[in-house]
Amino acid sequence: MENSLSFDLTIEDPRWSERLDLAERLLTQAASAGLTQAGFNEPALIDVLLTNNAEIQSLNRDHRGQDKPTNVLSFPAGETPAIPGQPRPLGSIALALETLEREAIEANRDLSHHFMHLIVHASLHLIGYTHDEEDEAERMEALEIKALAGLGVSNPYEDGIGGTATYGTREP
Repeated sequence: MENSLSFDLTIEDPRWSERLDLAERLLTQAASAGLTQAGFNEPALIDVLLTNNAEIQSLNRDHRGQDKPTNVLSFPAGETPAIPGQPRPLGSIALALETLEREAIEANRDLSHHFMHLIVHASLHLIGYTHDEEDEAERMEALEIKALAGLGVSNPYEDGIGGTATYGTREP
């Protein structure tokens, strides 16, 4: 059974529309692929904020105590029950355009592929996956790789010649 996802999409930085004119379609495909790969198949709602480095730095500082920009932040709603007949709120995802662009260029990856990777990654966080411990990270990355492969996106944790990528979703 495939999940039914709804999104409350806010494009705070208009440059997103210029860079990823298919952002909403890519968002739907990537989040659905990640959640389906993890076995999550109930109707759900995700809030998504497409923003910039300044705003994500503020969110990162206020919510994680890290005063620096990052590529993506996830804010799980926890065990918030669904209102009967409505999708269950999973939480919020925020992405910073400048960081995504820089990482995609540095890793020689297509911006839309990097965007989809981070949406898959963040969606998994919303349903409880973490990468705090090595075994958790490996389990989460395996789900990401499978979900992305189904979307025609290469393994984001390899550099294209079988080595480890220089970017990813684990911060030092």
